[in-house]
Amino acid sequence: MTHQVQTRSQTSGVREGARTRRAAVLGSPIAHSLSPALHRAAYAELGLESWTYDSFDVDESRIAGFLADLDADWAGLSLTMPLKRAVIPLLDEISETAASVESVNTVVFTEDGRRLGDNTDIPGMIAALRERGVRRVESAAVLGAGATASSALAALARVCKGEVAAYVRSAVRAREMSGWGERLGVPVRTADWADAAEALRAPLVIATTPAGAADALVSAVPDRPGTLFDVLYDPWPTPLAAAWQARGGAVVGGLDLLVHQAVLQVEQMTGRSPAPLAAMREAGEAALRARES
Repeated sequence: MTHQVQTRSQTSGVREGARTRRAAVLGSPIAHSLSPALHRAAYAELGLESWTYDSFDVDESRIAGFLADLDADWAGLSLTMPLKRAVIPLLDEISETAASVESVNTVVFTEDGRRLGDNTDIPGMIAALRERGVRRVESAAVLGAGATASSALAALARVCKGEVAAYVRSAVRAREMSGWGERLGVPVRTADWADAAEALRAPLVIATTPAGAADALVSAVPDRPGTLFDVLYDPWPTPLAAAWQARGGAVVGGLDLLVHQAVLQVEQMTGRSPAPLAAMREAGEAALRARES
């Protein structure tokens, strides 16, 4: 059930700017999503005047019905929690990347009505790190577990040469992270969250925890920190990211991840490449500033 995702330009000869096309982000809750701002900015920059991008509050119980009601105008969907795994049985094929973590955040509809699933979070993480000059590290640490942490492990399979230490809150989470490491070919050492301060000494730290969960680690930021990838973007900077930057460490933020994964979504859904990264980032930053005002 895997495939290499094709863009719409590869599956259709229709000129995309000449017909009404729809896309949207689904999840629950969804009001906080920056995806509409990013995708609409891309459409404007690309001259896709007939394209629209909306958001819909959809949970697991409603995703099947939502997909069934879509017509031929629909080009694709972005998915957030809790739909990334729930959608998989409803798709015709998923990419190897999505299958590796059992998580789909992108659905593209082909002209013949097929539903193709992909995961742009993983290559988005890699692209965000490379943008900040991080291509290879000797070791890394992951704070937290769950879907984002498994995507982080998949990204680290391409970035980290050695061991990844995963700091988690329970034995169940430890087993899950060890299992993902075995599946992805990443050597994972699990450790208790009580020792999470030790994680900050790694050359690359990826924080996948909810807002506030890592705030207590601020005092443990070393004098010469490496790179922190904090997947949160609102509010920003997080206390951990602010302390990291204050000590001269490099920080990659959640907006960086969001923009890079959205770039890949736009390219797949529209068939236009490259997507306008700078315009999309500017739109995301403007949307966050508007929330603060």
